Amino acid sequence: MAGNPFDLTGRKAIVTGANTGIGQGIAVALAKAGADIGLVGRSAALETQELVQAQGRKAVLIGADLSSIGPVGEVVAEAVSELGRVDILVNNAGIIRRDDALDFTEADWDAVVDTNLKTLFFLTQAVGRHMVEWASQDGERGKIINIASMLTFQGGIRVPSYTASKSGVGGLTKLLANEWAIKGINVNAIAPGYIATNNTAALQADATRNRQILERIPEGRWGDPADIGGAAVFLASKAADYVQGHILAVDGGWLAR
Repeated sequence: MAGNPFDLTGRKAIVTGANTGIGQGIAVALAKAGADIGLVGRSAALETQELVQAQGRKAVLIGADLSSIGPVGEVVAEAVSELGRVDILVNNAGIIRRDDALDFTEADWDAVVDTNLKTLFFLTQAVGRHMVEWASQDGERGKIINIASMLTFQGGIRVPSYTASKSGVGGLTKLLANEWAIKGINVNAIAPGYIATNNTAALQADATRNRQILERIPEGRWGDPADIGGAAVFLASKAADYVQGHILAVDGGWLAR
């Protein structure tokens, strides 16, 4: 619709970790708003591809293991080749390892920090270099959306590398906004609360823990990946052109308690 600030028609997005859950919810939401999507993951996001195509949008499968920065250049090159350029980057891919801080291993530390923070930065750097070549030339802005966490704000327990990485994502989001706002790029983050996905299935199935979680959430329900998708559409759109370095909590009120 002409004049609709949330319209993403003609925009081209990369979404990492797009196979299921939050990544899938974001990809589908961006497609519904009009964007074509490059779906990045270790395995082919076939279901997400079908859901994006059902919206009448192009969905390109880009295979990459983001546990290291090795594939970064190829991911950006393939996305540009298939989509024409990259207007939107959603850094959703991430992993978690759990153990007491006294027993936490270097291997588990490195695996999480490398995926959640190091690769995120260097993929963002590569996309940022691409965006500054065209940003502001045609009145459009590049949009980078990092997926943070409640543990960007809180400490958590038994997830030291995850907490460190997501705290780093929050700080990095602000730093990049400081540097790139003037270059025509918006850098923001979304911090999901408790979202009903495969990753949280065990928590949902634990009657005691599930009750404790719901008692803390003013909304009184688990979030849905579509809830995160709506926030991503906002941050990717012209409606958010003056939003910079912000970490948007989509948590049903969890942090307000």
